[in-house]
Amino acid sequence: MSSSPFQSTLSGEPSALPGLESLFRLFTMQAAAGAGLPPAVPDSGSARLCRLQADLHRAHASLWRSMLEGREPAPGEAGPADRRFGAPEWRASPYFRYLSECYRINSRFLVDSVEALDLDAAARERLRFFTRQWIDALSPANFAATNPEALKLALETQGESLSKGVLNLVQDLRKGRISTTDESAFEVGRDIAATPGAVVYENELMQLIQYAPVAAQVQRRPLVMVPPCINKYYVLDLRPENSLVRHALARGQRVFMISWRNIDASCAGFVWDDYLRLGVLAAIGAAADIAKSAQVNMLGFCVGGTLLGSALAVMAAKGDERVASATFLASMLDFGDVGEIAHFIDEPSHAAREAAIGAGGVMPGRDLAFVFSALRANDLVWPYVVGNYLKGGTPAAFDLLYWNSDGTNLPGPMYCYYVRHMYMENALRQPGRLTMLDVAVDLSRVRVPAYVLATREDHIVPWKTGYESARLLGGETCFVLGASGHIAGIVNPAASNRRSHWVNAGPGAALPADPGQWLAGASQARGSWWSHWTDWLAGHGGGLVKAGKRLGNARYRPAEPAPGRYVKQTAA
Repeated sequence: MSSSPFQSTLSGEPSALPGLESLFRLFTMQAAAGAGLPPAVPDSGSARLCRLQADLHRAHASLWRSMLEGREPAPGEAGPADRRFGAPEWRASPYFRYLSECYRINSRFLVDSVEALDLDAAARERLRFFTRQWIDALSPANFAATNPEALKLALETQGESLSKGVLNLVQDLRKGRISTTDESAFEVGRDIAATPGAVVYENELMQLIQYAPVAAQVQRRPLVMVPPCINKYYVLDLRPENSLVRHALARGQRVFMISWRNIDASCAGFVWDDYLRLGVLAAIGAAADIAKSAQVNMLGFCVGGTLLGSALAVMAAKGDERVASATFLASMLDFGDVGEIAHFIDEPSHAAREAAIGAGGVMPGRDLAFVFSALRANDLVWPYVVGNYLKGGTPAAFDLLYWNSDGTNLPGPMYCYYVRHMYMENALRQPGRLTMLDVAVDLSRVRVPAYVLATREDHIVPWKTGYESARLLGGETCFVLGASGHIAGIVNPAASNRRSHWVNAGPGAALPADPGQWLAGASQARGSWWSHWTDWLAGHGGGLVKAGKRLGNARYRPAEPAPGRYVKQTAA
């Protein structure tokens, strides 16, 4: 497997992570403990580890007693409910009950051992993460010989389930990724990304889609969406019932969408500035021209929000006032706390990446997908290993997971710049630190009204980081906190009336320095933030005009129907 995009220093070298050798010795004890044998005390010299070792002995002794006596673990001995061990066989069979309880005991020992090591805060947090990865991988549910459901199904089907599982594995090895959805159920342009429209502008980096209006009257100022360039744009235009694009159209917005090109060797030299010049700024110019409007409204999601913030800072430095408002969805401008992605970032590996592709090359989309899946392995990896390979099943059709598996490549220079200056140096938040398109950028000079949405359970853009990003902007800012995570919190249709969101003071009120103080004073509103946002956006629309039927204009003629060909390019 190729290296991950944020390769860690988890190389086994003590200098890379203090205490790693001790933990590796602890890991090896799982094999002995898994067989019911008391593992040896590591030669760590740590009284805390010795106490944990004694606790481990006692826990295994108690487990053996309960097994020999034919009883289940006493209350307080068993851990919390774990859906991986939800099948009745895990409790009904003494053998499988022993496996699950032994796994729980050993897992607790490893987690507690990390806490017992003498590490600084950053190293401890990193080791916690990789210990969790190790523990998740070694679950007995992940192996055919120790998964009662897989064994039962194999007997019932006379081995057909295992045969199908091997075929599924071979097919996924050819694809280079684990199948997480029934991909035959979807086709881009038919089931998803199917909102009517046309490609009205194109360059070597992006296509600009204009959508056909739905309402009889539309806002004078168009809305230009900047999706993340590390995924396809149609996360904002999935099926009709959960398409943010369709919702905005129904509320009278004239919507334009950037569709980023899937990078290949022919465009492997693009840099960050190219994404601003050929992407965000080019889209602004085309949309304003087509709409005959002096200003546009902008929306950026995830990395698209970082690009949008950078473009707005460039425009502010140049006195360009073509943007009337900006919406940031789960976006980072401040990279002070990037969550668990930080565990994949370090200087030696990124320097190696810069040497390899920093001057020209392709960052494979499969490597990016690997990292994001690893962040939630028990949701995005191991359930499908069990379902697809051990049981020979086919995952259910799910549009979000189809989109998640439809990755895109990035140009090496752009990617290396992004990781170096944003993640590693947090330079965008520092006034004048970065120069883009020949001007020094300062986010505090971005004074357009802004709507900033973070989601409470986001593991990619922690909500407090989104809050800190909002405070960097110099204009009136409306900060909203949504429920759920990075994707489900964004794709939250208003019609379903699910989840909730939190709002505090209206636009113009200063955001307190402490995000906890903001949350303490916020009120919870049931349902999606979509309606709240479109109400806010309508105040910056410039007034209603009659919707025209024609897409594009004499200068920007429709070239092909939406969704266009760029979005259909697959990552090699």
